[in-house]
Amino acid sequence: MKACKIALFGHRELYKHNVVEERLYSILRDLMQSVVYMQIYIGRNGEFDCFAASVVKRAQNMFGNENSELILVLPYSVKDIQYYEKYYDAVIIPKSVEKIHPKGAITQRNRWMIEECDLFVCYVDKNSGGAYTALEYAKKMEKKIINLALEENEGQA
Repeated sequence: MKACKIALFGHRELYKHNVVEERLYSILRDLMQSVVYMQIYIGRNGEFDCFAASVVKRAQNMFGNENSELILVLPYSVKDIQYYEKYYDAVIIPKSVEKIHPKGAITQRNRWMIEECDLFVCYVDKNSGGAYTALEYAKKMEKKIINLALEENEGQA
């Protein structure tokens, strides 16, 4: 048993809610029962992010949140941050993105999340967009990858 850091990414629009929920919940359940501590990094820039955060919260409610932390990683300061602080276990803005223009901050934030993580869990079914770019970067960084959009064993690297 060890500690691990997971980054969750997906496209802005999500179509296969049941598939994503079932596969992500299964991964989280297995990890929550096998690791000492787990940090789960997630953004909040689309439907996948919000949906995945709710799956993480459900898993934490079921298996306890003593060994897991859902961390919202923002690319820049936002209004009403106290709302996010109530929902997520922690809210951070990486130092490496603090001074970057907002147009480039999301990409830099995504790179930071990938560099920090041990496991990259994503829902990528298109060859374009920010989630696809993040997946390609995770491959380049030789991260362990699970793509929830692929058949069960195809998505593991």
